[in-house]
Amino acid sequence: MARRIRPTVAEIRANKGKHQYTMMRVESWEELAAAEISGIDMVSVPPELLMQKQFREVAPSLFAVPGLPLYASPGVTDDYLRWAFEMMNAGADAVYCAAAFDTVERMAKDNIPVIGHVGLVPHFCTWTGGFKAVGKTAASAMQVYDRCKRYEEVGAFGVEIEVVPPEVTAEISKHTDLFLVSMGGGAGGDCQYLFACDVLGYNAGHVPRHAKKYADLAAEHARVQEIRVSAFKEFVSEVQMGGYPSAANIVSAPRAEMEAFKKMMSGKS
Repeated sequence: MARRIRPTVAEIRANKGKHQYTMMRVESWEELAAAEISGIDMVSVPPELLMQKQFREVAPSLFAVPGLPLYASPGVTDDYLRWAFEMMNAGADAVYCAAAFDTVERMAKDNIPVIGHVGLVPHFCTWTGGFKAVGKTAASAMQVYDRCKRYEEVGAFGVEIEVVPPEVTAEISKHTDLFLVSMGGGAGGDCQYLFACDVLGYNAGHVPRHAKKYADLAAEHARVQEIRVSAFKEFVSEVQMGGYPSAANIVSAPRAEMEAFKKMMSGKS
């Protein structure tokens, strides 16, 4: 297989309306490696994962987007800017930021590709009625559009558009140059985004409607745990019954040397 080349922002923009990208939220080295090998285009990653020097060895072709939890920062624009520079220096291709528009604008002025968030935004969904779909009325859909245009005005590269009707995503896409990362927003976006924990089937919490399970790792983990416990029990039993260690598990020495050693020890208290 020919080695893939990591896409640039310019290439992604040029492909708007021509190509559907895939994006996965990954949180471990195993998930990151799987994303690279399987042909995923983009990953949302914890900053601490991206900061490890082996990140690009594991994921040379993945367009990486770290995100700072909104309330994990003191909320000052300079703090976000400092963090964004750190991420880009570590190898990020863009940063996710749901902070105020002036914060996004400040980062964009330094040519940092920023992905914002519209629709259902968990950080402040209390303003839109909680964890439920947004844009189901014409007025609400226009608010999503207006927010997209505001992101566009301040220089954002794209937005995550979450849990809105597919008609809204498709229509907005016609009227913006933003890269639309669809999470439950339908195929009208430029990228389809899911969480690895949902795709792999080990999310033990609420599973959103837009998520789709492609594997059942929870069952596999349970099976592996049963095997693990069984092996440990067998070890305990063998130790107690004298079956471990056996001759195969220990080293041997010349009998004469060991007899000499015992004689040396016989005079010890």
